[in-house]
Parts: sequence; structure tokens; C-alpha cells
Amino acid sequence: MLWEDQVSRAIIRNGLWLGFYLAILCAWWVMFSMSRAMDLDWIGRPGPMGQAMAAMDPRMDMYMPMAEYGPLFWMWAIMMAAMMLPTLVPTLRSYEDLIRSANGSRAGWLGVLLGYFVVWVGFAALIAGVQLVLLFGGVIDMLGIAKSGWVAAGLMIVVGAFQFTRGKAVCHGICHAPMSYFLGHWKTGFAGGLRMGLGLGSFCVGCCWGFMALGFVGGVMSLLWMGLATLFMVLEKLPQIGHRVTRPMGFLLIAGGVLLLAFPVTYG
Repeated sequence: MLWEDQVSRAIIRNGLWLGFYLAILCAWWVMFSMSRAMDLDWIGRPGPMGQAMAAMDPRMDMYMPMAEYGPLFWMWAIMMAAMMLPTLVPTLRSYEDLIRSANGSRAGWLGVLLGYFVVWVGFAALIAGVQLVLLFGGVIDMLGIAKSGWVAAGLMIVVGAFQFTRGKAVCHGICHAPMSYFLGHWKTGFAGGLRMGLGLGSFCVGCCWGFMALGFVGGVMSLLWMGLATLFMVLEKLPQIGHRVTRPMGFLLIAGGVLLLAFPVTYG
């Protein structure tokens, strides 16, 4: 019976992790398919067909039907799954250690995952609204790209400066060491995991909101931006190097913003 229980637990564990990674792959595939359907290249600019369509009808602002809240929200929600779920791996592994050493459970593991994602879906709802405000305010185009180099530069400088703030340090400290959060806020079962996931997700939003906002610099549908932002956010959460990359990225972003101020360009 003991052997059968161990096999059953292993099957459940592997199945949950497999489903988790499949969800990430599906989210990236959907984003890639959306980009191809809109005829966008990796940096989020129109491809040959899109350029031809825009030339035929100048009123078609990048021919992209992203001026409605519904499509924008779903785009951002899928984007959150693609970009933020990979950053959750160290957190879920930390919780799994507590399954073996304490009274953690697979139900709690699922609760943490759900709570984390719920918070980011909430952020998707917020930033979709922000994008519409910026779009109708003439700040960005239909692809979510800043029309002014000054706006892009200012955003880069603000996000870069945030890397040096106390708020960033506190939020990153939780994201970088989720075990400490679990030990200080431990709750059992699915409801407990959900509650902890909501807390961890809130700190994660506080830590990473700036990298989402940077989508307005290069285009929110840019697969290149999505890939680079995801890579950096994953690196920030790695226990071995996470604390070493935060400030250097701040310097790079501020330097990039200053260069844009010195040599302003017009987007869109």
C-alpha cells in the first residue's frame, strides 16, 4: 500500500507540473498566433501584408481591432499567463518543499497557483483600461506603441528609477524568497493556498508592473519585448542571482531613456 501511495502521489505531482507547463506553452502559442494573424513581426510592427493594407487605406491605424475593452482584456490576460506563469516556478517549488516537510498539500499548491494568476488577471483588467485611455488620448497607436519618443523615454526612466526604490526592494524580496513568505503567512488547504497566492501575486505585481508598462515603448504585441521581459523577470526570481540583476537593469533602462531624450524619435 505504501508503494502504491507513493506512485499515486508521483502521478498527481507530475500531472500537475505537466499541466502547468502546457498552460505556459499554450499561452505563448496563442500570443504567437495572434501576432501572425495580425501580420506582425517579432518587434510588433506590421509585416508586408499589413503595410500594404495600411497604404491602401491610411485611416486604418495599423488595421488592429484593439480599440475595444473586451479584446484588449483577453489579450492582456493571455499575455499575463505567458509572461508571469514562468516566474512562478521557484515559488511553486518552494511550496512543494513544504508538502514534503510540513503539512502542505496538492490542493494548497493549486490554490497558490490560482491566487497568483487571479491577481495578474486583475492587473490585466486594469492595464487594458489604461491602454484604452492612452489610445483615445492619442498617446499610443493601435499596437500600443508610444507615438512620441519623449513618452517612451520618460516611461523607461520611471521604470528604471523604480528599480532603486524601497517599494521595489520589499516586493522583490518577497518574490525572490517565497519560502519566507510561506513561513510567515502559512495557511493549509486550498483556501490557505489561495490566500497565500493572492498575497504573493500582489507583491509580484508591485515588483514587475514596470516591465508590463514597458510594452507601451515597443508595442504590447511585440513578441521580442514579451520574451525579454519574461527572461529578466525569471532571472530576478532566481535565488542565486536575482538580487544581482535588479539595479543593473535600472541603470540600463535609465540610460536608454536618456538616450531617447537626447535623440528623440517619433513612433507610430
